[in-house]
Amino acid sequence: MNAEDKELVALFHGLDTPGVSDAMDKLGLPGQCMNVMPLDNYRSVVVGPAFTVKYASASTPPGTVGDFIDDVAEGDVVVIDNDGRTDCTVWGDIMTQYAGARKIAGTVIDGVCRDVSKALGDGYPLFTKGRFMRTGKDRVQVEAVNVPVSIGTARVVARDIVVADANGVVVVPRSRAREVAEVARRIEGVEASIRDQIAQGKSLGEARASLGYHTLQQRGAA
Repeated sequence: MNAEDKELVALFHGLDTPGVSDAMDKLGLPGQCMNVMPLDNYRSVVVGPAFTVKYASASTPPGTVGDFIDDVAEGDVVVIDNDGRTDCTVWGDIMTQYAGARKIAGTVIDGVCRDVSKALGDGYPLFTKGRFMRTGKDRVQVEAVNVPVSIGTARVVARDIVVADANGVVVVPRSRAREVAEVARRIEGVEASIRDQIAQGKSLGEARASLGYHTLQQRGAA
């Protein structure tokens, strides 16, 4: 990652996908990756710039399926658009091992993965639409890298900021990353205050009303 990548990633330290999603809603930004789920109940949050990969049906003769991984930088999140296909995988144990060795932050797939025991055993973060054993080799191929892709209806442009955890995946447009992080921290601050008031004996209704919880994610609300 370059210096700007590291700066943008640092902005999201301590945040999670619910807080970032709420900030995106408040700012009127899409980015929640529908139906893309974590392989495990990860305790930490994955944050990194997107390295995007677009797959397409294989040509004759078929092209390659995974060599792009050599170009992914440490700390990047691999974001693979396989058109939501669930009939063949684009990520398995060799990719998991190699990505882990290169300290890639994680992988998000609009499609499925396989060899999940390797990813679970290594603690490598995977976010997909499911798992299936059939190889994508000779069925799909890499069409392009670092082009705009779609992940669960969310548009992802190369170097956008990906935030992923046990709740799912949110993609923040790079040009709005600072704004989103700032709003997310404000929302998190209000919710922390609500939790403090509840701990002090206030009712949930009282705590929420006093801190404006019901308008927290609304666009245009203070």
